[in-house]
Amino acid sequence: MAKNCKNVLTHGQCNNRTCPFEHKILICDPCDYIAPHKDSWKNHLEGKKHRDIVSGKAKTSHYNICQSNIVGGPQQWAAHVGSQKHRKLAATQQVDADVERQDGASTEKQEFCSLCQVSVWKSAWSRHLERPGHVQREKSRVALDEAEKDKNGISVEGGFSFDIVDPTTAGNGIQSTVTVTTSLPFSKTILAEVNMASSYNRRDAFSRFYGFYVSVDGIRIPRNVVSGRPITVRVTFRQNHIGRYEDRLELVFEDVQLKKRFTISRAVSAIVGNKVDHEALKPKAPYIPNIRADRSPVTNVIEGVAPPATTAIRFIGQLPAAKIPKGLLSVLLGPEGVRQQILHIQRAFLPGNVNGDTYGRLFKQLLWIEEFKMEYDLARYDIFNSTLSRHNSYYYLPVPGLAEKRPSVLVGDRILVQEAGAPEGRWYEGYVHVVRQAEVGLRFHTSFGWSPTQRYHIRFKLNRIPVKRQHQAMDTVFTEDRVLFPVSKHILNPRSKEMRINLFNLLIKDNPAQLRAVNCIVNQRAGSPPFVIFGPPGTGKTITVVESILQLVRNLPKARILACAPSNSAADLITERLAADLKPDDMFRVVAASRFKDQVPDAVKPFTCALPNGHFSVPAMAKMKSFKVIVTTCVSAAILSGIGMPRGHFCRIFIDEAGQATEPEAFVSIKMLADSATNIILSGDPKQLGPVIRSGIARALGLETSYLERLMRREAYAAKEANGVTGVKLVKNFRSHDTILKFPNDQFYSGDLQPCANPTTTDVYVASSILPNPKFPVIFHSVSGKDDREASSPSFFNIEEVLQVKDYVRRLRFDRHVLTTDKDIGIITPYHAQCLKLRSSLRGVADEVKVGSVEEFQGQERRVIIISTVRSSREFVEYDLRHTLGFVASPRRFNVAVTRAQALLIVVGDPHVLSLDPLWRSFLNYVHLNGGWTGPNIAWDPTIPVDEAGGYDRAIRIAARLDMNDLTRRMEEATLDTLDGEGEEDPDANVDRPWRDVE
Repeated sequence: MAKNCKNVLTHGQCNNRTCPFEHKILICDPCDYIAPHKDSWKNHLEGKKHRDIVSGKAKTSHYNICQSNIVGGPQQWAAHVGSQKHRKLAATQQVDADVERQDGASTEKQEFCSLCQVSVWKSAWSRHLERPGHVQREKSRVALDEAEKDKNGISVEGGFSFDIVDPTTAGNGIQSTVTVTTSLPFSKTILAEVNMASSYNRRDAFSRFYGFYVSVDGIRIPRNVVSGRPITVRVTFRQNHIGRYEDRLELVFEDVQLKKRFTISRAVSAIVGNKVDHEALKPKAPYIPNIRADRSPVTNVIEGVAPPATTAIRFIGQLPAAKIPKGLLSVLLGPEGVRQQILHIQRAFLPGNVNGDTYGRLFKQLLWIEEFKMEYDLARYDIFNSTLSRHNSYYYLPVPGLAEKRPSVLVGDRILVQEAGAPEGRWYEGYVHVVRQAEVGLRFHTSFGWSPTQRYHIRFKLNRIPVKRQHQAMDTVFTEDRVLFPVSKHILNPRSKEMRINLFNLLIKDNPAQLRAVNCIVNQRAGSPPFVIFGPPGTGKTITVVESILQLVRNLPKARILACAPSNSAADLITERLAADLKPDDMFRVVAASRFKDQVPDAVKPFTCALPNGHFSVPAMAKMKSFKVIVTTCVSAAILSGIGMPRGHFCRIFIDEAGQATEPEAFVSIKMLADSATNIILSGDPKQLGPVIRSGIARALGLETSYLERLMRREAYAAKEANGVTGVKLVKNFRSHDTILKFPNDQFYSGDLQPCANPTTTDVYVASSILPNPKFPVIFHSVSGKDDREASSPSFFNIEEVLQVKDYVRRLRFDRHVLTTDKDIGIITPYHAQCLKLRSSLRGVADEVKVGSVEEFQGQERRVIIISTVRSSREFVEYDLRHTLGFVASPRRFNVAVTRAQALLIVVGDPHVLSLDPLWRSFLNYVHLNGGWTGPNIAWDPTIPVDEAGGYDRAIRIAARLDMNDLTRRMEEATLDTLDGEGEEDPDANVDRPWRDVE
């Protein structure tokens, strides 16, 4: 087994062509480990130490309050911050105990090595300094410092930053002048070489080394550097694409007398973009993390005046209090880390075996855990020292972020208000009566003292009504196994005499899967297990649901159907689709009283009930029972039970987009309204986004798994067994161009989807001038930008990507050959700050283009989808896949994002960040191999199969390390060593000799 070559380890290279030792050095940079041979390397990668370090669990953090360092990830940090010792010390020092995670620092007993990011006991410090990893890092740092210094009388001056260059100017080329001079009149120094670092072969590891060229005025080099005769070096930058670009100018000199070479380098940079836009979009203030203060207890609350909306619907009973049990609350507030909390909760609060009897108890605990986190997150929106304005009986509170629902405030919500300086614990509770774009109108008790100059502290309260409704559902006695835990024995044979289907939507007759689903649903026997319509993107899930409902209404005159969806928009869509064939006497849309009339589509309003004061309500029970179809959101289905709708009234309960609902949300309708004869029909796609869960603990314990997804994991719903019995998979895609569909189809749906969209829609951009490949309407635009944050917002934005997206929108909007409206374009980005910057940039250009997160686009489609991925980390050695990619590394979010596009998909991002994730790397390869790539070129071979295990972040780190080795070697070979061969000299021998910097 060959061991590592000592020449490579020491000098970075080996010139012995017959060397028997290993020249490919396996280096684990995060662990400071050099493997002696391949077997050791494999063992290291599988070891606990390596896994902990690369996952962030072994990061060294410093606790300033406690003057200590600890190795661990966010969980360990949170556990320490929550510990009694830490909080007691914080109280003693009179500082806030909840502090942001800080980098390691030296303490009384330990030294912190900033190069290696580790804490070392002082007794072991000298040994640490001799470790190969530390020595290599030190050599790299010294090499960079050395390279950037003027030396031996040579000075290099000039413009090394091109600042912000207009794209047209950059495309034509722009020059900067660098001057080389010597301060030594009798120096015999030659400028031997002038290079850009990008001319060396390993530059493909970096995303920013493009577009720089160098030349020397006058005769060719090598040439003498003579005092009084400056040498002019011209650096040319030429680049057609928006982004940030960097390189390094390296000038190699030779001291003729000493026959030694030395190098002086300078970093050069350029930003291609619009200077005015950059100025408008730059951070408004430096990013300073917001350190949250502990909420003091609320002990005395003076209740306000409730709005009429709270009494618009008369309920026959009260919702349960469902307060978080003290035992569970103490665990969530306790000092344990998340892993320990999960184990503690599993052991003490969750049932060991989940069945019909324990099902409700399981999900009640998960609901409380999620509620705790929601309350905690809501506290970040607390406002200090705010003012209130008054108009009649309303007090108006400005709420930053209200338009973006950060926080979300509805009529009937309650907000706590306290006068600054008032006795601690005493608050006024204001009911929300009015919600505007940037402010809410509150009403307080008559004793509320107001002054326009008075300052107030504001706390937002979580609206617990939806949570209480879910608890109420979990407490019911409906526990049928055929619904909760269906198995093959629950499957009933269909009706002996099948109903004849006369289609409302004639397009379904040419779609066997849709037709089969409708037939199965209509002919199901009462008391069957749930039926699943598995509908990948654009396959017509909702169309199938609507057709099934209409067939039931036509064929079963006494049928009463409840149709639910997780969101108002999805419920409205069902109503609009059914409205073409049902009259207001046949269908009713339940709308929450807190919803405003202008938020309800015009086509839906005839199917609602509104009171004279404008608030939505419900008609009398007799009328409610007469409706053949009632449509509601999942949680608002509790309204029906709350007004006295009897269990078993509905023969079918449909839940559309069921994959987006939590299991307790889905079961509000089922557990409160179903009986032993009620059939449940779910439609959705578990490969797309699931429910949004804020609590990591709740996610780990199963709340993120939807009812739909859980069912599809059961044997009775496996693909072969389910087809036409317990479910149907729709396979005809009516949305996307086949080249847009192909990649997600292969990745997520085993290639089963068939592109069936109308070419008049999907082919509209084929042959467009915007496409790199006129036959391939998918673009990946490579952009190397910069992650930015501003003020106290931790959300990222990327100016370069904003400008590139804006350019695409402008080109699409003003293309004379293809008419594209604002409504045709959707922009998806994972970061809220990027959404805000994009909206700001598009103001006056394309005001009606929708910009939002993937969650906001699920279930929607646009002719054009532009995705801005944002992240563009500059620190190669510090890449952390889990933290750097975050949103981007989610397969479900990827799937939803790319499948929203009908005719054109444009992805704007940094390929060197995206390619760390195997899924994204595969997508980038797909686009490149089909000619859809534009911008700076791909940095890897796209024909090499992608390793699904990942590890591409390690490859980047090793490439960066090798690059630094190259630089170090060039510095070592070139740096003057004036002491070589010299003995002791006459102290006065050099008195008249000019000074040289000794390096």
